[in-house]
This record gives sequence, C-alpha cells and structure tokens, in this order.
Amino acid sequence: MFTLAEVASLNDIQPTYRILKPWWDVFMDYLAVVMLMVAIFAGTMQLTKDQVVCLPVLPPSVNSKALTPPGNVDVTTTLPKMEAATDQDQHGRVTEDISFDTSAVTPDIPLRASYPHPDSTVPNQAAKKEKRDPTGRKTNLDFQQYVFINQMCYHLALPWYSKYFPYLALIHTIILMVSSNFWFKYPKTCSKVEHFVSILGKCFESPWTTKALSETACEDSEENKQRITGAQTLPKHVSTSSDEGSPSASTPMINKTGFKFSAEKPVIEVPSMTILDKKDGEQAKALFEKVRKFRAHVEDSDLIYKLYVVQTVIKTAKFIFILCYTANFVNAISFEHTCMPKVEHLTGYEVFECTHNMAYMLKKLLISYISIICVYGFICLYTLFWLFRIPLKEYSFEKVREESSFSDIPDVKNDFAFLLHMVDQYDQLYSKRFGVFLSEVSENKLREISLNHEWTFEKLRQHVSRNTQDKQELHLFMLSGVPDAVFDLTDLDVLKLELIPEAKIPAKISQMTNLQELHLCHCPAKVEQTAFSFLRDHLRCLHVKFTDVAEIPAWVYLLKNLRELYLIGNLNSENNKMIGLESLRELRHLKILNVKSNLTKVPSNITDVAPHLTKLVIHNDGTKLLVLNSLKKMMNVAELELQNCELERIPHAIFSLSNLQELDLKSNNIRTIEEIISFQHLKRLTCLKLWHNKIVTIPPSITHVKNLESLYFSNNKLESLPVAVFSLQKLRCLDVSYNNISVIPIEIGLLQNLQHLHITGNKVDILPKQLFKCVKLRTLNLGQNCISSLPDKIGQLTQLTQLELKGNCLDRLPAQLGQCRLLKKSGLVVEDHLFDTLPLEVKEALNQDTNVPFANGI
Repeated sequence: MFTLAEVASLNDIQPTYRILKPWWDVFMDYLAVVMLMVAIFAGTMQLTKDQVVCLPVLPPSVNSKALTPPGNVDVTTTLPKMEAATDQDQHGRVTEDISFDTSAVTPDIPLRASYPHPDSTVPNQAAKKEKRDPTGRKTNLDFQQYVFINQMCYHLALPWYSKYFPYLALIHTIILMVSSNFWFKYPKTCSKVEHFVSILGKCFESPWTTKALSETACEDSEENKQRITGAQTLPKHVSTSSDEGSPSASTPMINKTGFKFSAEKPVIEVPSMTILDKKDGEQAKALFEKVRKFRAHVEDSDLIYKLYVVQTVIKTAKFIFILCYTANFVNAISFEHTCMPKVEHLTGYEVFECTHNMAYMLKKLLISYISIICVYGFICLYTLFWLFRIPLKEYSFEKVREESSFSDIPDVKNDFAFLLHMVDQYDQLYSKRFGVFLSEVSENKLREISLNHEWTFEKLRQHVSRNTQDKQELHLFMLSGVPDAVFDLTDLDVLKLELIPEAKIPAKISQMTNLQELHLCHCPAKVEQTAFSFLRDHLRCLHVKFTDVAEIPAWVYLLKNLRELYLIGNLNSENNKMIGLESLRELRHLKILNVKSNLTKVPSNITDVAPHLTKLVIHNDGTKLLVLNSLKKMMNVAELELQNCELERIPHAIFSLSNLQELDLKSNNIRTIEEIISFQHLKRLTCLKLWHNKIVTIPPSITHVKNLESLYFSNNKLESLPVAVFSLQKLRCLDVSYNNISVIPIEIGLLQNLQHLHITGNKVDILPKQLFKCVKLRTLNLGQNCISSLPDKIGQLTQLTQLELKGNCLDRLPAQLGQCRLLKKSGLVVEDHLFDTLPLEVKEALNQDTNVPFANGI
C-alpha cells in the first residue's frame, strides 16, 4: 500500500523551479493535494468498512399476524413456519416474541422486537432482567446464505459510482498533478527550464547586477545620491566579495544542491566598491556569454509555451469531464437499495432489501470533491484567460530601460519571453536583474572595469618596446577594450591596437603629446570629440587593417594633418565606392598612400589627394589591375609601387608621371620591357625595380634612361647583360641576382660610381679583372655561382664592407682581403674552412671590432 507522501511526490518539483510557478499553479497544487487526501480517505474507508446488509422480502400469507411496532408504523409481514409465543409476566404484561433461526442472523442486525400490550402496565421496567428468547419473523436462511446475498447484492444493487468513486477520484487527481508539472519533466523542455533557472539564479546573486543597478539608481535619482552620502558615514555591511562562505542578506543564496530563492524581495544596496575583484569579474563575463548563448538557443522555438498551453487545456477539459459525469451520480448514492439477484433456487427468496453503510459518508465526500473540482476548474479557466489575453511570446524590457541607464536591453520572444513572463508572476525583480546581462552597455562597462583592473600602468609599461626606428611602441592584442592607463604613457610614440572590437579613444589621449603613429588592426575604434581634435592635429601616420570597408572609422578621412595612410583589406571593384575615398580630399597634407588589397582598377577618387601625394603604393593579392588611367593625374608622385598586380607590360599611364623618381613593379608577369625607352621622358627617374618578373632580355634602349642610379632585375630569366646597361654612368646599385647569367661583361669596369653589385644565384664562373676597377664598391654579392678562384685584385676594393662568396667552388681566399680595411668578418659570408685559409694577421684584422673604422665618422 502506498503512502500519502509517495503519491504527493507526483506533484513535487525542484525548489529552484518555484520561481516559474505563478499563484494559480501553486493554488492548484494545493487543491490537488486536498483532492488526493479526499480520494485516499474515501478509498481507505471503503476498503476497511464498506459493506451492504440485506434481508429477504417475505411473500404475503393468510396466517400472518399484524404487528404494530412503536411509533405507529404498520408492518404487515408474514414469515413462513413462524413460531410465536405469548407470555404474560407477573405484572400482567403480554410480550409477543418472534423467533428466527439465530444461525441465519448476522451480528450487526437486531432480531428481537417487543411491543407492549395496550392494557399492560410497566411499574418497574428496569427491574425485569430475566432472559427471553429472541422473537421476530423467522427466515429459513443461515449465516453463509446471508454472506452470499450481501456480496451478490453489493455488486448488483449498488451503483458502480458508489463502489469506484475513491479510485476514480485518485486517478483523476494523479492525472491533474502530472498535467500541472509535465513541462518541468518533459526532456526537451526540462533542460531549457533547468538551464534558465540556473542562469537566472546566478544573475540574481551576481555582485555585478547589484553594482550595475546601484550605479543606475545613483545616476538617475538625487535621493539615491543623498543615500550614498549618508551611507558613507555608516558601517559597511554589504559584502562585496563573491566568496561562497560569505552570504549577503540582500541576495539569494546558492548551495551545493541547487539554487534557493528568497521569498522576500532583496533590497538593493549601494556597493562600497569601485571595481569588482577578479573572480567576480570573470564570473560576470562568463554569465554574459551564457545568457547570450541561452537566448540564441531558446528564442528559436516556442515549445515550452505550447506545452504549457496544452497541459492547461487538458486540465480544463478534465475538469469539465469530471464535473459533467460526477454531478449525475450524486443522487445515485443512497442508503437503501432493492436487490433481485436471481438466486431463488439457492435461498428460496427472490427480492431483498439492502442498506449501504458508507452511503452518507461517500455522498459528503463526493460533494466536497465536486466543490474542490469547481474551484480548480475556475482557476484553469483563469489561466487560459491569462495565456491568451496578452502575447506571451513577446517580452518587452521597456520599463527596465526607463528605470535604468541600459537603454539597449533588447526585447525577447518565444520561449525566452514566456519564461520571463512566468518569472514576473513570482517577482518582477528577477527579470529586471536578468535584463542587466542582456545589455551590451552593461557588458562593455563590465569589460572596462575588469580591463582597467587587470592592465595597470606598471603592467603596460613592461610591454613598451622600441621598434626598428628606435621609437617607443606599445602593441595591445585581443583585449576587450583599451585600458585607461594606456593614455598615461605620455612618452609613447607608436600605439598598435589589434583585434579590439570595442576600442574607444577618450579625451585622455591628448596627454600623449609624443604620439604620432597609430595602428588599427581589425579595430573600428570610436573616438570622443576632444580625442578627435587631438588626433586631427597631431597624428602623422595611420595604419588601418580591415576585413570589410565598414570597419574603417569615419574619422580617419578627417585627419587633416595626416602624412601617411596605410589601408589593408578587401576593396574589390564592386565596393570601391564604399571606401569613401571622396573624403580623402580632407587629408590636405597626405604624402604617402599605401593600399594593400584586391583592386581591379585604381579608384578615380584617389586623384583628390593628387596635388600633394608624393608616394603611392598598391599591393594586390594577385588580382589583375586592369584600369590605371587615374595614374595620369598623379603628377606630383615621386614613388610608385604596383606590386603583385598581374601586369604583363609596363603601363603607359606611368610615362606621364614627370616627377616620378622611383618605380617598383615587383611580382608581376612582365615578360618584355620594350616600352622602357619611354622612360627617357622621365628625367627624374633614378630607381627602376623590375624584380620578380619573367623578363628574358634587357633591351639596349635602356641606355636612354641616363639618370638611373639603381636597377633591380633579380628573380627574372635573364641569360646575359647587355652592354647598354654599363653605359649608365650614374648607376650605383645593380641587382641581377637569381637569373641565368653566366658571364659578366668586361664593360662593367665603366661603372665607376657602382657601390652595390648583386649577382648571387647565377652561373658565373670567372670574375673579369675590370670588375675590380669599380673601386667604390661597398657590397659585392657573388654567392651561389660557379666561381673557382677569387682574383688577387680584390684588394683594390678598399671601401668594401660586405662580400658574399658562399656556395661557390673556391678552395682558398687571397691574402689581399686584408687590404679591404672596412671589411670585417661579420660582412664576409663564406664557408668556415675557406676563412681558415687566410693568414693569421688577415683573420685578426677581420675579427677586429666593427665599430673601430667608423669611430672617426660618428
């Protein structure tokens, strides 16, 4: 036999789920418990005491004697084979006894009936105690026959509802209990509900929630400001720690078995701290991430809402069904019943009169049960009214936005909205605190506090380094924001911000008077007005790396004193108009524009900066640059780089750049350079870089470009050097490394101003003596060739500082290397065993301090 506690457990839920139980669900749970108790009580009574008692109805007889029972009730019944006796006692009273076979009488039925004679007197009725034989109308039934008849008539004469009402009530109650809490048990909704309650509890007790709401109250209410002033004089009693062993009276507690929510509304106290400790900050940041993922997961469906509606409809339909069929059976429960079991061949009687001893009790319990069901049903109807009165699949935080500074708290929908509506029926403070973790403003504020707490001035100072230009540089990577202490580094020259999506530059940047270079790598930084004014006047160099054009801050195009702008990102021809190059006209002092992208044409709006632009660099990612007409307007450009643009010939637009001094066409597909004769019109062209192409020959017309000082043809397919190259008397640097050149022409001796010669990675086997007439050579790279000997005239190159010989077929080094006074071991690239062939004094000279020869010049 089950106990009441075991059955009531069907209606039990986890304590943490109680915040999702509105008052009507709680009330219906209690009603279900009462109905359960009624059903169990009725069932217990029926199992232990329920029975019927039946007597046969005797047929009429001529010899029957009328008996007048007390109360003037006439009973005219003739019993067969009845034995009657009339006695007269000493007082003259006549007593008529009716005798039945006592073996056929059940103990609960009295069979003796005494009727006083009308003429008798009863002077002392209490004194008569003599034993008398039982009297009454006798039947011919024994005890076993009565038991048989009682059981037969229990099943035949009693209405079925009188027999099964307790069990039906129990089944109905269990169904209602299961229906009330099914959405807490169903796997697809249980996991969501459990996750929601867990997050809600953590959000409610998080120190960040209290701090955020308190700061909002302080900002918006003068009354709160006065409360803060008064609170400073009082002892601090609000815990600012997140230690598990230090519970706060203002927040609900969490124990190891689950969340327990306080029934009272917590009082929001103004925190006495200015920052959160590291543990609280990390927990709050984790909560923001959990809330974000939970929202994305739950807002996709409305399963919880639909399941709650379905179970409410089921309970309502159940109430109507119970009420309809139960009301008809109230009057069917009676005390007396007539039974005709058709067992005359066993008992000798056809009709029996029966009484049901539990009739009155069952009727009262049934009326009580119907009353409770009616109350339960009206609450179900109210629940349906609430479900369809307002759109529960939408939830607005408008009131929270009005009362707080977090105006960006978004509205939610579907199951997320429904859960919040249910929580509001318990306590609206829960959803208010939960809304703090839906606000991006709140999250950014938390990140800012945690960031400043972690990145102090001392820690930032340790990350400052010096770059190749000997400038103080700070590189910040993948932070949640820019720490405030950065702007206290007043001697910083270069600031790099990379992968900081929420970067904000405040007015404090005006303290950084030395700052001239700023890098924004995937960092769409926002600036305050005062900060922008400072950057507009002081910033000289800006690097912006982006994935989409929208990441380029709008204020970039308004920096009027900017000298250098580097843009790295996706700028294909379809969205060139999005780059906002028309705004570059505000960059009145821009000198250098470097674009590393995937352009198919040079943007026409780039001519807005043409009057003052001196260097234009376009590095493509292999996308073919087709349209270059805009270059014709860049009349003041002195340096032009078009790298990796899949060019096959030298663009004609370049020949119009009369002020061009340096041209770099690296990493293209140029095969022929017959157009090089047109460079003779570029009188200022001194440097031509055609390296990393597919050039096979250098045309003789190169001799017309007489002002060339640097010529780069490395990583091509040259097999020889034309004599015309050596007619360029101003040539100081010649780089033909990594080609297929096998012979160095003797005309190389004509280049008296040559200072740097690079022939690494060719097939040269002999060095002409005329090479050593270039006495101004400082760099001579001859590595990875087929040279078998190094002439002794190498000693004539007295200004040589770098000599590369590694990767040749040399077996010794000439001692004349000692005459190259500026050459040191660090500038001599050669195998170790070849270096050991030098005389001792030469090796000692090469091993001397490299700073000594330059001491007089410093």
